[in-house]
Amino acid sequence: MTDATPAALRSAIIGTGGIAHAHAQAIADLAPRIGLAAVVDIDGDRARAFAERFDVPAVYADVDALLAQGTADLVHICTPPQTHVPLAIAALRAGMPALIEKPTALSLAEMDELVAVSRETGVPALTVYQHRFGAGAQRLMRLVREGLLGRPLVATCETLWHRGPEYFDLPWRGRWHVEGGGPTMGHGIHQFDLLLAVLGPWARLTAFAARQQLPTDTEDVSMALVEFDNGALATVVNSLVSPRETSRLRVDFAHATVEVEHLYGYTDADWTFTPAPGHEHLAERWASDPHEPVSSHRAQLAAIVDALQAGAAPGVDVDDGRRTLEFAAATYASAFRGTPVRAGEIAGDDPFLRSMHGGAVPWAPVKPPMEDPR
Repeated sequence: MTDATPAALRSAIIGTGGIAHAHAQAIADLAPRIGLAAVVDIDGDRARAFAERFDVPAVYADVDALLAQGTADLVHICTPPQTHVPLAIAALRAGMPALIEKPTALSLAEMDELVAVSRETGVPALTVYQHRFGAGAQRLMRLVREGLLGRPLVATCETLWHRGPEYFDLPWRGRWHVEGGGPTMGHGIHQFDLLLAVLGPWARLTAFAARQQLPTDTEDVSMALVEFDNGALATVVNSLVSPRETSRLRVDFAHATVEVEHLYGYTDADWTFTPAPGHEHLAERWASDPHEPVSSHRAQLAAIVDALQAGAAPGVDVDDGRRTLEFAAATYASAFRGTPVRAGEIAGDDPFLRSMHGGAVPWAPVKPPMEDPR
C-alpha cells in the first residue's frame, strides 16, 4: 500500500510586475504539485495580460477580495517593498502563508511586526532568498554542518552590479521611504544572505556607504568588514556602479576554499572547490553533475512545497529573514555613525530600528522622515 499523492497547492500572486513572472514560471515548472489560482493587481489591464499568459483562472483588483475567497495555500507578494509587510500581515491573518520578495520589510521595527503576527497566527511568513537553495549552496551548507571543511577563516562576498540613471525612473526605486535602501537592501542582500546561511551568526561589523554617482536618495555603494561568532572574518561589498558585473562569494576554510562567481543565478559549473594540501579527498565529496539548473525561484519554491505538503516548517522563515535584515541595518548604522555595530545592538529607541537610514544620511540636504507615511 502506498501513501496517497499530496493534494496540489494553490498559489496566488499579488503584483504582476517584472519579478512576478519569475514566480509564475516557477509555479508552472512545478505543476501539478502547485498551480497558480489567482493574481491581484490594481492595474487591471496588466493583471489580465499576466493571467492570460500564465493561464490563471481568477483575477482580482483588490487584495481583500482574494483573501476573502480563501483560495490560496501560498500567497506570493511581488509588489514594491513599501507594501510587503502590510500585505503579508493581511495574508497571515487570513490563514495563508506568505512568500515575500526581498527586502522583507523596510525596517527592523516593521519586520518585528511581521514576526509577531506570524507567531500569533502560527502561519509562516517566508522571504525569497533563492541562492540558498541551489545545488551548490545546499552541498556547501551540508559539508559545513558535517564539519568536513574545518573552521571557516576568511570570506569575500561581492555584489558588483551596474545600473544607469534610467533604472531609477520608476518612482519607488532609490527612495528610502519606498525601497528601504540602495544595493545593500535591494541587490546585495541575496548574496550576503547566502554568506550568513553558510557562516552563521555575525558578531560585529564596521561599514562604509556612499552615493558615488547615481540619482538616488540612498547609497549606491556599501562595504562592510565583518567578524562572525565562529571567528571568521569577511568583507561584504554591494555596488550599483561597477561596469563589469559579477556576484561572487568565496569562503576559505581550514581544509578547502569554496567559491562561486555568477551574475543573477549560478549553476554547479560556476562553483570552484580547492582542497588544502592533505585534504584532496574532499574534492570527491564536492564533485557532482555540473549541469544542475540555475539557482532560481523554482528551487526555493520546490523546497517550500515539499515542506508544506509534509507539514514541516518551510524556509526562509521570519527569524532567518530578520537576521539578514539586521545585517543590512547594521551596515547602514555603522556607515552613517562611523562606529562598529554589534549584533543585537540595534534595539529599543535606536533610530536605525525604525528606518534603515536612521535619520543620519550624510548626503541628504534634509533628513528623511523616520517613519514611512501610510
